[in-house]
Amino acid sequence: MNVNKLQIMLDDITLVDISFKINSSLALVGQSGSGKSLSLKALLQMLPSSMKCELDYDSEYELVAGRSVTFVPQNPFTALSPLTKIRKQFFSSNERVQELFKRVDLDVLLLERFPPELSGGQLQRVVIAMALESSPSLLLLDEPTTALDPQTKIIIIDLLQRLQKEEGFKMLFVTHDISSARNLCEDICVIKNGVVVESGLMSEVLDAPKQEYTRTLIEANFANRKFRI
Repeated sequence: MNVNKLQIMLDDITLVDISFKINSSLALVGQSGSGKSLSLKALLQMLPSSMKCELDYDSEYELVAGRSVTFVPQNPFTALSPLTKIRKQFFSSNERVQELFKRVDLDVLLLERFPPELSGGQLQRVVIAMALESSPSLLLLDEPTTALDPQTKIIIIDLLQRLQKEEGFKMLFVTHDISSARNLCEDICVIKNGVVVESGLMSEVLDAPKQEYTRTLIEANFANRKFRI
């Protein structure tokens, strides 16, 4: 999928003006306020009405949220109704939902529980199962590992890698967590103040960043932190 132009404007001010290509898995990385979350909302058609968006892309599928494109939010606690059992928050048949639960390594007995009865890692797997319900072509991930402990982060990243191999969807991983992005994505696109400052293969960009901004992001992520190569 090629996003040839993604431009977001508020009045006469350009907030985001980027382009990128999702070959298989792409990390869109930047500091808070860089424009990565706005870009994700634009793809989901969730921008405020006060903003104008121009989106030009080439793809074998339409960007239809909830069908060919699905979304895994940063905080699963806010994505689920706390007063509704997990099973009733899916739209598919019992058989399909049980199959999805098994795919994300959850006990089907959890379907009869309420969200507050599950751990953060379990809830993140629930929303991943929900994202797979329509067999999407593109999975959009908004900082899905931010609120998780280090061990659970690894479990979720490994799960997403396995599911991508099994399901064949593409991924856009929006994050400031470069350590998680390194373990999940093949490519990286670094944005600052709404523009791309560096992009390419993950290994090449992280091993030999050309921009000081990229080097600063890498150092902030990996300083005093253990990560998998």
